Amino acid sequence: MTTPETGQAADSATTTQWGRVDEHGVVFVIDRDEERQVGEFPDATPEEALAYYRRKYSDLASQVSLLEQRARHGAPPADVARTVAKLGATLESPSAVGDLQSLRDRVAALTGTVEDLTAQRSEEHRAQVETARVERVSIVEEIEVLAARDPATVQWKATGQAVDALFTRWQEAQKTGARLPKGEANDLWKRFRDARSKIDGQRRAYFAELDSVQGAAKQQKEQIVQRAEALAGSQGDAIGVYRGLMDDWKRAGRAGKKVDDALWARFRAAGDALYAAKAEVQAAQDQEFGGNLQAKLALLEEAEPLLQATDAQSARSRLTGIQRRWDDAGKVQRDQVRHVEDRIRKVEQHVASLEQEHWRRTNPETKARSQGLAAQLESAIGKLERELADAQEAGDRKRVKDAEDALNARRIWLDAIG
Repeated sequence: MTTPETGQAADSATTTQWGRVDEHGVVFVIDRDEERQVGEFPDATPEEALAYYRRKYSDLASQVSLLEQRARHGAPPADVARTVAKLGATLESPSAVGDLQSLRDRVAALTGTVEDLTAQRSEEHRAQVETARVERVSIVEEIEVLAARDPATVQWKATGQAVDALFTRWQEAQKTGARLPKGEANDLWKRFRDARSKIDGQRRAYFAELDSVQGAAKQQKEQIVQRAEALAGSQGDAIGVYRGLMDDWKRAGRAGKKVDDALWARFRAAGDALYAAKAEVQAAQDQEFGGNLQAKLALLEEAEPLLQATDAQSARSRLTGIQRRWDDAGKVQRDQVRHVEDRIRKVEQHVASLEQEHWRRTNPETKARSQGLAAQLESAIGKLERELADAQEAGDRKRVKDAEDALNARRIWLDAIG
């Protein structure tokens, strides 16, 4: 190789394609078709001096390669641009030996890449902003729907959980989503905040009214319980009064689960005490009425043969004696009353029907009417018999049939009053 300064051949050990070291340890680089001094290394061999500045070139080449990789992998365009400018300045006159122009060309090529990245990043940013906008608008619209509902139909526990979930989504969208323009972000937050405030106000009003209603129901139910408890040991139809109080309880409304449960336990205990007392009385009566039942069953055995009787006077005489002893026997158990009463009533109805029939037959007025009617019927029958004979003799079949029908009817009537 011939040096630009001497035109003489240089030692190949201390000269490369891109630089050389002279006898004084001064290091030169061939850059832009000119030889430029990059440094001195007097206390080392020419090989060591040249290797040192070649390593500095390798460091620069590594920085350029790293920048290229970052650009290819989508590093922020602004960061890439800053590094391009910095490396471009460093490569203007670096103290290094190597193909410096190739490094400059590679860095210069990244300028177009930065422009492409900037455009791409801008498009991506717009898409991210739009995604963030859609998410936040969705959150706002959902909470506004909740705020627009009729408070009387709202399930407040579920609604509170839904509002909390929407607020968590809003915070997450702010943390991880793209930033929206300040004015738009503020408007959306105001809508969200106003809807949440409206829901909070509705909830407070609902529970304030509920507390008022439940307080009135509690007071009313406490009075009902006190009245039920006061029935213990009272005379009269305590059970009937208690059932009326049960209707009052149902109309009183709800006082809250815990309060309702506690008051209901007292109310039910008062009713249980009344029914238990009634059961004790009923058991004592059942024991007392047991003998009465046996007596009445024996009287039924005596009375029920009268169902076959046909003599009204005899049946009435026997039944009257049975009825007198029936009344003297006293009350029976409640569950047996209908059974024995239905049986004795059947006998009484049969005897009454015998008496009615006897009266019908023996009543003078009725008898006189029957006799007069019988005479009329006998006269009519005689006349019809004659008409029948004339019709038969004449061979008039229609007259024969008419006479027979009329004759049969009057004979039936006569038998009925006979």
